[in-house]
Amino acid sequence: MKIQFCGAARTVTGSQFVVSANGTSILLDCGMFQGRRSETYEKNKNFFFDPSTIDSLILSHAHIDHSGNIPNLVKKGFSGSIYATEPTVDLCKIMLKDSAYLQQKDVEWVNRIRARKNEPPVEPLYTIEDVEASLDLFVGIEYDKTFTIGNGINATFRDAGHILGSASTLLEIKEGSVCKRLGYTGDIGQPNMPIIRDPNQLRDLDILLMESTYGNRHHSPHTDSEEKLVQLIIETAQSGGKIIIPAFAVGRTQAIVYILHKLFNANRIPEIPVFVDSPMANHATEVFRSHLEDLDRETYRVFLQGNEDPFGFKRLKYIETVEESKRLNSLSYPHIIISASGMAEGGRILHHLRNNIIDRRTLVLFVGHAAKHTLARKLIDGEKRVRIFGEEHIVKCRVEKIDAFSAHADRHDLLKYVDTNSPSKLNNIFLVHGELEQMEPLSHALRSKGYKNVHIPEPGDTIEL
Repeated sequence: MKIQFCGAARTVTGSQFVVSANGTSILLDCGMFQGRRSETYEKNKNFFFDPSTIDSLILSHAHIDHSGNIPNLVKKGFSGSIYATEPTVDLCKIMLKDSAYLQQKDVEWVNRIRARKNEPPVEPLYTIEDVEASLDLFVGIEYDKTFTIGNGINATFRDAGHILGSASTLLEIKEGSVCKRLGYTGDIGQPNMPIIRDPNQLRDLDILLMESTYGNRHHSPHTDSEEKLVQLIIETAQSGGKIIIPAFAVGRTQAIVYILHKLFNANRIPEIPVFVDSPMANHATEVFRSHLEDLDRETYRVFLQGNEDPFGFKRLKYIETVEESKRLNSLSYPHIIISASGMAEGGRILHHLRNNIIDRRTLVLFVGHAAKHTLARKLIDGEKRVRIFGEEHIVKCRVEKIDAFSAHADRHDLLKYVDTNSPSKLNNIFLVHGELEQMEPLSHALRSKGYKNVHIPEPGDTIEL
């Protein structure tokens, strides 16, 4: 058995891992790398492997850093099955088409600049047609149902508790008379979060590939974070400002909408309008409504009672057209805008930031992880000058971050996750999907618990087991 670490090695984006055994090659996730514009295109365009040699793809969930390079994979020769949960299949139909559309628009803008410099034009990684070809390969699989993907290789999805449809994968690989249990966590969710069920942990493993996004951080208690959110909204509304929340269209947007719904109903925040300015988030919310069986008990009961849709309450308006989005800039009264993307690397959020970043009354509130070199990370780190659409802007707005709304497990949760496995059986742990300053302290903590072989692979590393 071999594992090649092709993406999300010592970084949090672009998850891609190839497991080879018994003459079968399985790709775990095919994510898009996100970071510096100068790096992203070449990194996403080229693979560490020949796509035509991959027999099947197992997709943990629909977020673009895990699914976004699938159409490019198919374009370059992959023709096997793509296994995912049914909600993930439905979300990918929306998200991959949106990704192709945004790439096309981005390339049009870039090529106008290149033309002025007499430079040759660039092409998008893939087109809508490439997306359609990839969607034909998806196969929906239920949680906890074992399926065969190769000679002596079975797979089972467990609920990862990260977003709707997210899955951790158990691979049972039999080579000769030896059977090994390999677990890939995908992204692990926090327990006791709204909407999504708690993670169903992988147990009795021999090998574990585990995300480590918050490997050295602890989230604040949810009650403290709700109180901080309440105070930030009250303070901003009293000053006459607006609250801009960059949020991923799938998962984070629905969670924030749900929390705001509860706060309004409890009369804890002032009666101000809420706008979700992301067509993809609007369509994704419909997918949530169509998979109520995969939501947690509290959310399911709210829908069953039928008093009020928590994703469509009376103070909330979903924005569809560009014209409606532009009109938000003219609003002079306090309001909340939730818009994608969460890392502020594309989408309508860039227009809202460009138009409001110099207003001292504006609050820009981040509610999730931001990768290095993204606009979100630069704002969180306190940079006073940032570039948006190629132009420099002075940052005068208030910038805050609330980690507790993150859909990722923190250090305590990650260590607890591994504790369900015996150090005498779990012989190899590979930390992925994290930055080095998060991975190294987590690896030390795991070793102190008796797990001897904890690895932090570099991009391109191939390890034979």
